[in-house]
Amino acid sequence: MRNSRLLLQTVCAIFSFAVVCSAAEKKIKSDTAKGGTSMKITSSAFTEGGMIPKKYTCDDINISPPLQWSDAPAGAKSFALICDDPDAPMGTWVHWVAYNIPPKVNELPEKVPVDDTLSDGTLQGINDFRKTGYGGPCPPGGTHRYFFRLYALDTQLSVEKGVTKSKLVKAMEGHVLAETQVMGKYKR
Repeated sequence: MRNSRLLLQTVCAIFSFAVVCSAAEKKIKSDTAKGGTSMKITSSAFTEGGMIPKKYTCDDINISPPLQWSDAPAGAKSFALICDDPDAPMGTWVHWVAYNIPPKVNELPEKVPVDDTLSDGTLQGINDFRKTGYGGPCPPGGTHRYFFRLYALDTQLSVEKGVTKSKLVKAMEGHVLAETQVMGKYKR
């Protein structure tokens, strides 16, 4: 009798654990299906880890590359984009800060204007060149990596125009639903 009770308790514990695990797994799958962890960003100008074409750099016409994204979370109220170079000799160098990108937008075209406010309401901050909008790769030498990080946010951000990366990151705290990145390289 005692062994039967112990066996029953063990079976119940295993069953309860399985139910809890199954519920957690369904939640993760549900979030992923809504774009929670499956959001992706790509560029038609370069592949992940590939070389960024010269025209998107300071060695040519210095225009922004096209970026496309998909599978954003259903609850996204805006997107933010940060492009930076962690290989810069003086520390990470910020090349682009954009935020309050409308939730229905799923791409930034090539040659985004360097205005602080775009026609769709997207706002652009100040890069480390101390200019608004995109400033392309311009390494002093060697091969550098450029990370284009996209954040899906649960709100429109209330920050002043001309925000820097550090102020944007602080404003995004507690509002990031999903994050993705694509990395390209450039060599001089």
